[in-house]
Amino acid sequence: MSSKIALVVRRAKKQGLAVVEDVISEVIRRAIGESKIFKNREALLSEYVPSRLPHREEYIRKIAELLSPLLRGEKPNNILIYGLTGTGKTAAVKYVMSKFKDYAEKHGVDTFMFSYVNCRNEDTNYRVLFKLGSDLGAKIPFTGLSVAELHNRLREYIDSRKVAVTIVLDEVDFLVKKVGDDLLYRLTRINDELSKSRVSIIGITNDVHFVETLDPRVRSSLGEVEIVFPPYDAVQLADILRERASIAFKEGVLEEGVIEYCASIAAKEHGDARRALDLLRLAGEIAEREGVLRVGMQHVRMAKEELELNAAMEVVRTLPYHSKLVLLAIATGGGFAESTGSLYLSYRKICEILGLEPLTQRRVSDIVNELDMLGVLTARVVNRGRHGKTKEVSLAMDPEAVLKVLSTDTRIGEYVKLFKVSRDR
Repeated sequence: MSSKIALVVRRAKKQGLAVVEDVISEVIRRAIGESKIFKNREALLSEYVPSRLPHREEYIRKIAELLSPLLRGEKPNNILIYGLTGTGKTAAVKYVMSKFKDYAEKHGVDTFMFSYVNCRNEDTNYRVLFKLGSDLGAKIPFTGLSVAELHNRLREYIDSRKVAVTIVLDEVDFLVKKVGDDLLYRLTRINDELSKSRVSIIGITNDVHFVETLDPRVRSSLGEVEIVFPPYDAVQLADILRERASIAFKEGVLEEGVIEYCASIAAKEHGDARRALDLLRLAGEIAEREGVLRVGMQHVRMAKEELELNAAMEVVRTLPYHSKLVLLAIATGGGFAESTGSLYLSYRKICEILGLEPLTQRRVSDIVNELDMLGVLTARVVNRGRHGKTKEVSLAMDPEAVLKVLSTDTRIGEYVKLFKVSRDR
């Protein structure tokens, strides 16, 4: 009897393996085959720099005019560019850089050089300087030098080139928040130590209050010229999507209204072109996975849900355990708590069920404030008249998305499952 059971198990395993192999083979076949949806998928990525940037011509002209002294080997003014995420700041600067580089190659101009540094990726002073050196062709070790020594070597190298160098520091606020503004001070003062070359800085930030955090000496040097990029409206976003879609998709695959729908969703979220592009790209990828030939409204809705879940997962999955439990208490309450007191009671109940020692009410209040700062929830003080003031707490994202993310934590998953079962009865 046992041998028959073993034979059945072996056959089941082989069948299961065969099914898995069939699935993988199908994925590989689709991946290496020609897409029925996309013509150039990369045109929908945020880092793609198109040949035209609709509704940013005025800002492109201004940046180009400010950088024009480079063509004469002179130092342009330092520029600080503000704007919300997805307003075209980086794309506009990269566009101007590419045009200047094309001109230099075509006409044999060697009076200037560019270095682009994303400070979210290069998030230490050493890594920023190393990236700068790599862009300029300096031979410097990846490790082993002090920041001061590396800065000195780069200064000497730049001066030996006899050029005007423009350094673009994208998301410069991220670097300053992490390590301070010492490197900015060094870079904005570097011209005092150069005799044959000149350096200018372009800082790009999403934080309109960024300069307020800087040392006054850095502030006056870095913000010689300030440019503010406004958010896009729905009509402008639709124009941008049409431009990119003509490059990215095969003709006729987008159903009517898809582009406008993506644009309207992104316009409600501060006019973020990056969000609109991600929606359209992901909608196309979902349609491709389904094996259909057209991208419809339902694919955009599915893409929106997937992006919201991804955004929630990125923030929520990295939270400390008790912060997750506080979120769980709000999410299981429909995404709202009428006071921090009622929220604390729900949190304590969850801790009891999970066999945990709860934190104090004061510490939970601190967690609520921290989550408010992260944008995960909103805590608002309201006046209840003779009943005094209280703090209402509500999730800033879909409670179902939060529950789905929290369920991936093995310590919480079983509780979420039981909650959904009892709720759906």
